[in-house]
Amino acid sequence: MTHTEQESTASRLFESVRLGRLDLPSRLVMAPLTRNRAGADGVPGELMATHYAQRSSAGLIIAEATTPNAVGQTYPHIPGIHNAAQTAGWRRVTDAVRAAAGESRMFLQLQHGGRVGHPDTSGHIPHAPSPVRFPETLHTPSGLQDAVEPIEMSAEDVRSTIADFATAARNAVSAGFDGVEVHSANGHLLHQFLAKSTNRRTDEWGGPAENRIRFTVEVVRAVAEAIGPERVGVRISPGLGVNSIDEGDTEDIYAALLPALARIDPVYLHLIYADPDQPLFSTIRKEWPGTLIANPALSREDLAADGGMRRGERLLAEGADLIALGRGFLANPDLVERLRTGAPLNPIRPEFLMHVHGAEGYNDYPTLAEL
Repeated sequence: MTHTEQESTASRLFESVRLGRLDLPSRLVMAPLTRNRAGADGVPGELMATHYAQRSSAGLIIAEATTPNAVGQTYPHIPGIHNAAQTAGWRRVTDAVRAAAGESRMFLQLQHGGRVGHPDTSGHIPHAPSPVRFPETLHTPSGLQDAVEPIEMSAEDVRSTIADFATAARNAVSAGFDGVEVHSANGHLLHQFLAKSTNRRTDEWGGPAENRIRFTVEVVRAVAEAIGPERVGVRISPGLGVNSIDEGDTEDIYAALLPALARIDPVYLHLIYADPDQPLFSTIRKEWPGTLIANPALSREDLAADGGMRRGERLLAEGADLIALGRGFLANPDLVERLRTGAPLNPIRPEFLMHVHGAEGYNDYPTLAEL
C-alpha cells in the first residue's frame, strides 16, 4: 500500500456517522449542484436518475436546488417538487439511487429564487421581499435577458410561500427522499429576506435583524412541522455576495438566526465556503449545537492535488461533522472510492460544470472500473 493510500484509508472522512435517523457510511456529502437537466415542465428524467445513481457512494447526497412553487423558478430546466408529475420524476431518481446503493441517503434542496427569476422562464413576475431589481442578466429560454422588477410580497404571499415549502417537503418525502434542505443562502428568496440590500420592508418581515430572520425561521418551522425536524437541514452563506446580495449586518443576522433555528432543532446546518482560517467558521461552530456540514471553497489546485481531502480534514479537526464537496463529485462519480484509495482524479472541466441548454458531457466522466 502506498503512503497516499495509507493516509486516505486512515482519513476521518471515511468514518461512518449517524445523522438523525440515517447511518451514513462516510462523512463525505455530495453538495447540491444546479445542473439544468429537468424537462421544461420541471420533471426530472432518466438523465438525472443516471447522474445521481452514479454518485450513490456519497455518504449523503443533497440533490440539486428544486422549486417549491412555480413563481420560485430561477433558470430554465430547473426541477420542481410542487406537482404530481415532478414528484413522480423525483421518485424515479431516488429509486435509481436506492437500486445502486441499497438505500437512498438523499435530501432534496428546496430553493425559491425570489428576484432571481424571469417571466419568460417561469411564466410569472418574480416575487421578492421588496421591489429591488436583480442587477445582473439572467438565462432564459431565449437567451440572456435583463431582470425585471419583482413584485413585493404581500403578507398573504409570505404566508402562502411558507405553506408551499411545507407542501414541497411532504412531496419530497413522498418521492423517496430522506429529508430536505431549506436553502437560505446564495442570494435567493430566503437570503433576500435576511439581507438589508434586498429587504426594505417596515412590517414584521423587515427592519431589524430579528424581523429579517423571521421568514427563514418560519419556513424552517413549517417544514419541520410537516415532516419532522430530523428530516430538515438548513443551508446558509454568511457574508457571501453571490447574486448581488449585501447582507449589511452579517454578524447581527446570524447572531439572531442561529439560536432561533436551534430551537427548531433541524438535523444539520450547512455552511457554504467554510474556511477553517476564518473567525466566522469557529464562531458558527461554537454557536451551533447540532451537526455542522462544512462546504469548503476549493481552488483548482486543491481539487487537482487531493480532491479537497486536506481541507476537509482540517475542517473536521476544527469541529465540522460532515464535509460537502461539489465539483469533485461532478468530475468523479466514484469520488469516495478514489479518495479512499488515493486513485487519480478526473480533471475539473469548466464546460461541464453547469449547462443551461443541452446535456453534453453530463455523465461522461469515467469511473475507476471504466478506465
